[in-house]
Amino acid sequence: MVRADVLGDEQWLRRIEAVTDATLSRLDVADLFDELLDRVRDLLRVDTAAILLLDVRAQQLVATAARGLEEEVRQGFRVSVGRGFAGQVALTRQPVIIQTVTSDNVVNPVLIQTGVRSLLGVPIMARGELVGVLHVGTLSPRQFTLDDVRLLELVADRVSLASSARANTLDQTAALALQRSLIPAELPCLPDLELAGRYVPGHASGVGGDWYDVFTLPSGWLGVVVGDVSGHGLQSAVVMGRVRSALRAYSLVSDDPAEVLTLLDRKVVHFEAGSLTTALYVMISPDRETLRVSVAGHPRPVLAAPGRRNTVLDAYIDPPLGAGRSRERRTTTAHFPPGSILVAYTDGLVERRGELFDAGVARLTAAVPLAPVDTVAATVMAALDTEHPTDDIALLAVRRLLR
Repeated sequence: MVRADVLGDEQWLRRIEAVTDATLSRLDVADLFDELLDRVRDLLRVDTAAILLLDVRAQQLVATAARGLEEEVRQGFRVSVGRGFAGQVALTRQPVIIQTVTSDNVVNPVLIQTGVRSLLGVPIMARGELVGVLHVGTLSPRQFTLDDVRLLELVADRVSLASSARANTLDQTAALALQRSLIPAELPCLPDLELAGRYVPGHASGVGGDWYDVFTLPSGWLGVVVGDVSGHGLQSAVVMGRVRSALRAYSLVSDDPAEVLTLLDRKVVHFEAGSLTTALYVMISPDRETLRVSVAGHPRPVLAAPGRRNTVLDAYIDPPLGAGRSRERRTTTAHFPPGSILVAYTDGLVERRGELFDAGVARLTAAVPLAPVDTVAATVMAALDTEHPTDDIALLAVRRLLR
């Protein structure tokens, strides 16, 4: 408990209210940091206040926000954990007080140049892990009290919450940027083919491991891929990016889809341990007559062709990538008549709680019209109620034009 005996109950309540004010949550993180520093300067009657957040990979504290020490933020000041005043706070994870600042106990030249005489610093923690350091200073000698320490720790808790929100936002922004770069917003214009794709996130983060890809190979064959890395969020998006790039590289090594997925499986097992990935790899011949298909634990595509009923392509289904089950993968060859439409997708399109998977596939198969691919995509997405997804959805429709 904070020592109300020194300052009095009412004064402590005012101090606590000042740093726990609900209106602070309406500010973005940068403004919140600045407002908290302004308030703590007033409450503790100090001249400087600063927040340094931990760069985990570098194990360095980075000046992120400051009042009275703005220059250290402008200079991008960094200090290693264990070095100097802030580094000692981070290393010990305990409050540190310096009654008399000298060049022997601080390494930040801005503190010396500003004329700071006394310092109090506390660690910023989240779920038992170090997030950063919050410190305050005075330009005249100051005897910091236990009450000062406790109040600064309270502010540090508020900074921790904001920092966690900031980290989550940065992760989500990075993941969204990564995913947008890997799932093409525009598909290529190709002779004798029409292409349309759709992607719907099924998670609050807006990011997952589903993707599709289309690329032309040196041989003139066209590569069409739809895949699904298990999980959600930045980590799944990162794995998805690596898997997608590796598949493109292996497609230059072999013109057999099964061999490409075999190589990719070895890569996933070794370098992406614990990640389970399904994938469909289709190669379309330069004359657009032939499909060569290999399936790694993925839903088989739907084929709609003039003059016949829509069907699920009759292709072998081999184990997912990363499952660690060594079995020879197989390639299926199929005819792709003029006017036909191939619809590849991830399981989020058809899976519904309390319903057999085959029921969703049957609904999809019946929904595919013989129409331009944008119409196909819109019709399928509407028929399968994709506005309330429980999982990520990726859809890629390919139409062979009539000539």
